[in-house]
Amino acid sequence: MTRAVTPGSYDPVTNGHLDIIERASKLFDEVVVAVMINKNKRTLFSVEERIDMLRDTTKQWPNVRIDSWHGLLVDYCRENDVKAIVKGLRAVSDYDYELQMAQMNHQLTGVDTLFMPTNPLYSYLASSLVKEVATYGGDVSSLLPQSVLQRLQQRLAETR
Repeated sequence: MTRAVTPGSYDPVTNGHLDIIERASKLFDEVVVAVMINKNKRTLFSVEERIDMLRDTTKQWPNVRIDSWHGLLVDYCRENDVKAIVKGLRAVSDYDYELQMAQMNHQLTGVDTLFMPTNPLYSYLASSLVKEVATYGGDVSSLLPQSVLQRLQQRLAETR
């Protein structure tokens, strides 16, 4: 079985994330969406909430599994027999950063990273931008699954 991981914070999951997950699910026997836990990063949703949103929005792909991890991604890969990391790239600036990380990961464990260019519809999309626009009342309904949009709107209303 060929297993790949798509790591991220997914705070919240966007249509851009789902595009990469869906495309990866067509290439690998199993795709693990790993919600990476970074205690230094301030998130809007808890790890459990992000996992729940991902389970809800990926249920149409039977070979996609949701998990979380605190620590080095390469350790997750080693412990879970993951052969590849799949990363979406929006722009050249993403590539510069991700290439360095991919080379480090390969040096540490031999795991390969596959870069998947994002669908042009989502080339500007980032969870942080979605949250910022939504915070100021902007319409982000075309950028998120409906269930995620509802949770985002509810959370922002709670924080006001």
